[in-house]
Amino acid sequence: MKIAVLCGGLSHERDVSLSGGMNIAAALRGLGHRVALVDLFLGWTEPFDAIEDVFTQTDGGSRFAVGEDAPDLDAVRAMRPGQGLVGPNVLAICQAADIAFLALHGEEGENGKLQAYFDINGVKYTGSGYLGSALAMNKELTKLLLRDAGVPVADGVTVRRGEDAPEPPFPCVVKPCSGGSSVGTTIVRGPEEYAAALELAFRYEDTVLAERFIAGRELTVGVLDGKAMPVTEIIPKSGFYDYKNKYQPGLTDEPCPASLTAEETAEIQRLAERAYEALHLQAYGRVDFIMGGDGVFYCLEANTLPGMTPTSLIPRMGRAMGMDYAALCQRLIDLSMKKYQ
Repeated sequence: MKIAVLCGGLSHERDVSLSGGMNIAAALRGLGHRVALVDLFLGWTEPFDAIEDVFTQTDGGSRFAVGEDAPDLDAVRAMRPGQGLVGPNVLAICQAADIAFLALHGEEGENGKLQAYFDINGVKYTGSGYLGSALAMNKELTKLLLRDAGVPVADGVTVRRGEDAPEPPFPCVVKPCSGGSSVGTTIVRGPEEYAAALELAFRYEDTVLAERFIAGRELTVGVLDGKAMPVTEIIPKSGFYDYKNKYQPGLTDEPCPASLTAEETAEIQRLAERAYEALHLQAYGRVDFIMGGDGVFYCLEANTLPGMTPTSLIPRMGRAMGMDYAALCQRLIDLSMKKYQ
């Protein structure tokens, strides 16, 4: 197959996307596919005689290490004159491919706009369509749909820029409504910390959630084609599961399968599958939970394009199922192609 692997973009998770994209491209080349690795924002500026030439890249060994902090997006913008999310030749390359593998994260890659753009222009792509992407990206809408579907969620309030901030239950977690990788997220212990946490979250978007902090075990479940993968527990060695702990090797323990009873495993997997269905996800996704002291699994969010870096969780679940990284990449393509049958 000819596959365009899209990564980068202008999300605060840009570096995560670059790391995953390079790993995916290398794995797919190892399977014999012809791959073009393209930065969504910077595009393809190298000269070529025919569009087919971009699929002859052979560099399968490149890797990108994710830093401890989110990237400077103003510096990235300065690298390409002009406006718009999609860089030079990106659409043409994706139209020439059999499928675009979306190794993107954050609002620009996961909020449904890019998916709708590709639908209009006849591009096949991995993951959920525009509707599921839009619903899952907006945590406020996600909570409403999950609560209606019988999936437990944390109580909380929504805060909009320019409006009076309602008081949340303390302690609470303050986070951007559509962010990812815990960028802009703060655990707030009391009212004296609330204003600073809101200020940080508002740096990233205009709508913020302040949800009751639930002490407990953090767990996550991948879903392939509507069926739950093995449960993984997330145990940071210090602090909480923030950007640094997510992507720096050795800072978090992630046992898979998680140490749960058979009944607990069945319940959290059932809830993950229910969330996947309620949010209209397709092909694959990942659903995050906190198991509270009351034994209830509270859903935190759903990820439509889960990370594929060397420290990411979906590849760990795949290994627990007997799938190596390359086999998982192929499986994600095969499942995504079912949307177009």
